Order: sequence, then structure tokens, then C-alpha cells
Amino acid sequence: MYPTDKFYIDGAWVNPIAATFIDVIDPSTETVIHRLAMGKRADVDRAVVAARRAFESYSQTSRPERTLLLRRIHAAMMARFDDLADAMTSDMGAPVNFARAYQAQSGVDHIAAMIEVLNHFPFDERRGTTLITREPIGVVGMITPWNWPINQIICKVAPALAAGCTMVLKPSEVAPLSALVLAECLDAAGVPPGVFNLVNGSGPTVGEAIAAHPLIDMVSFTGSTRAGIAVAEMAAGTVKRVAQELGGNSPNIILDDADLEKAVSEGVLAVMGNSGQSCDSPARMLVPAEKMVEAAIIAKATVRRLRVGDPRDPKTDVGPVVSLAHYEKVQGLIEAAIEAGSALIIGGPGRPEGLRKGYYVRPTVFADVTPDMPTFQNEVFGPVISLIGYRSDDEAIALANDTEYGLAARVQSGDPDRARRVARRLRAGWVEINGPAFDYHAPFGGYKKSGNGREYGEWGLHDYLEIKAMLGGA
Repeated sequence: MYPTDKFYIDGAWVNPIAATFIDVIDPSTETVIHRLAMGKRADVDRAVVAARRAFESYSQTSRPERTLLLRRIHAAMMARFDDLADAMTSDMGAPVNFARAYQAQSGVDHIAAMIEVLNHFPFDERRGTTLITREPIGVVGMITPWNWPINQIICKVAPALAAGCTMVLKPSEVAPLSALVLAECLDAAGVPPGVFNLVNGSGPTVGEAIAAHPLIDMVSFTGSTRAGIAVAEMAAGTVKRVAQELGGNSPNIILDDADLEKAVSEGVLAVMGNSGQSCDSPARMLVPAEKMVEAAIIAKATVRRLRVGDPRDPKTDVGPVVSLAHYEKVQGLIEAAIEAGSALIIGGPGRPEGLRKGYYVRPTVFADVTPDMPTFQNEVFGPVISLIGYRSDDEAIALANDTEYGLAARVQSGDPDRARRVARRLRAGWVEINGPAFDYHAPFGGYKKSGNGREYGEWGLHDYLEIKAMLGGA
């Protein structure tokens, strides 16, 4: 399991051209669990050549052929479901129940959704004597993050395969194991050689080589806004399409007619499940100013019920954050928030009691947070919630929009029509109203510095297609 010393190129596991290695760390124990081969520009070149060659035939496959391939991939992923989940528990610290119910499950559910889309997607459309057709864009470079490894990879791989594209993937070197399991699944499902290629490496080497490569037609990137800007700049020289899902600092507006107990407790759990490491994490909780004390009490009680610890223990609710560097970043923001005068309700700096090893962060709640404080403007990306008071709907909306990000938001209200009116005024691409069921067909993506393009379902497929108009001939 985990061929960490090889890359998957042209339908086979191959040795790097000139390997260097880094340690893969278990964040719950701080121990080395694997050594990962890191690629160079020459490895990317080899993968791109394979993808370009495979595009000539794979782009001409029929809708039924691609649908059948996606079905085989779904079956292969289900057969390796536990391996996918266990990999994410090992290298990113996802609690075992969360890894299965959300991390691994989201991957197979996105495949299932794309199969549904492919069954009915209108690749051809006639308007008079003109045929408008949608064709695969070509070779796609994919750069994915560590926080939702399989989810973010499948959000790119599934629509690319459905469109008829070929691809080169660079998963995060911080949490690479589930991507290697996925490559084995794709191989077992019979993905044709060269259609899917995987090269591990760092952003400044493999990521940069992908973004700037003249034979890559599109780059799909998920990660920080800073890195996304760099990818776009590198891609500009070859005028390739760039799709970006970047940072977030999501508000959760709890209106004065909402069930406060339910809204606050569910909001806390929505942040803590992935240790706050979700780009759409609703970490800025906006509550009526007159209910600040009550909301703080509810949030504190909810956090106290959470069990922080070994991600392999089924009783664990909150695992570690992914790495030492990230642990130090989150700790720094917690300390800065206290220094800035944020009211600490529970948690704070340091590890939770009884945990001396591992990158564990104390689940933390601040109250009376104002726009000049660190956790209001910064994406903490950890198990930290900021309670922010407001005195009118207009003020709540203004506070929610007072960020350079616009990925996601939440609105809680006893009146769905009122909630929708508020949602319409939020500058965010994904707004959840009153805790809905997840929709794998809803377009996911952001406004402002949260990126461009959309993922999931039909909307995700559009990014991997070019539009051609053929006039006459009817």
C-alpha cells in the first residue's frame, strides 16, 4: 500500500527521474510514517507528454464509454473505501468517523453525481443552422490541497474524465497518501494509460512546472489565495484557463428569530468537525448583540462536549491540525486575538489537557470580536470561532461582507423568506440557509479573492469544456 517512492505516469508506477524525499508526518503522534518522492520539472514533462498523447484518443470516446469508466471508478473506490479513509486519518489527522462519513464519502458521492450529469449533459445544441458543441479543453493540470484531499481531487478528476480531458495531478505533499490510493483505484478501473497521471512534489517545483507548462491547456487549483495568485501569474504566459477555489472567511449570520440554541451549537460543530480546516468553515458567527452572552454560553457548552484526541479512536470528535507549521500559525492567531482584546470564552493557546504530543489545538471561542481584531479578517483555518455582535440586519450583512473573501456563508432564521432576502445580499458564492442537506449538484465557488469558476455537478463540468460554433451545413 502507498507507493510513496513512485509516480503514476502513462498507466504505470514509475521511478522519479532524480528522486529527493521528504517525510510524511502523522500529525497525531509527530512521527514519520512514510518517505515521499518529490518530483522535478522533468517528471512533469514526462507526465504531460503522456497526457497529451492520450488526449488524441480519449477525447474521442463516447458519452457511454466515459459513463462506464466513471462507474468502474466508483466501484473501485468503494472497494478501497476504508483504505482511502485510513490514509486521511494517518496523514492529516481526520478522526476516523469523520474520515469515513465525510472525507472519503464525499469522493464517491461526487463520482456518483458526475455520472448523473453525464447521462443528460447537452454537449450539442442546435440554434437554427448553427451547431454549438462543447468539447474537452485538453490536458489539465491539477494542484490540490491537504484539508479535503479526496474531495478536492475528485472535484477535478471526475468532470475532467466526463468531459474527455486528460490530466496531470499534483496532490499536496503534506497529505499525499489518499491520492496514491486513488491512483490505484483509477488503475484498477481501467483508466487508459496517460489519461490520469500523478506527480508528487512541492509547489515551487512541480506546481510551478504544471502552471507554466506550454502543453497544459488548463490549470485547476485549490489552495490559498496567495498561492492561487502565483499560479495565475505563471499560467498567464501561455494564456491557459485557470480555475481557482481559494481561501475563505465565512460568516454565519444568526438572525434574531432563529432558534439560538440550535443555530449556535450547529455552527460550532460545523467548524470543529475538520479541526476548522475547511475553506468554507463558518468561523465568524454573527449574533444579535443583545444575545451575545447567551450565544457565548451555548458555544462554550457545545465545545465542552467535544472530545479532542487520537483520530483513530471512534469516540474522538476533533483531531489534530495537519502539521507543525500550521499548528504554529493557528497558535499565533489565537495569541494575537487575545492580545487584541478578544474575549476568550473557552480554549486558548497550547494543547488540550492531557495531550503532550501531536499538533492538537484547543477548540477555542472568542466573543465580542470586532472588525479590527485578528480572527475577524484572517482565515484562521483551525478550530476557532469568533462571536460578532450586530444590531440590525443591515449591520449583520455589512459585517459579513467586510472581508476580501467571498467563498461561503450561512444564514439562520425562523423565517425562510427573510433568510433568503439576507442571503441575496451576501457577496458569497455558496450560502446555506437553516442547515440544509448537502447538494452535490450545487455550484461551489467564490466571489472576490475566493477564486473563480465553479465546481460540483454540471457546473464543474463546464470549466473543462471549450465551446465551438459550427455555422451552416444543415
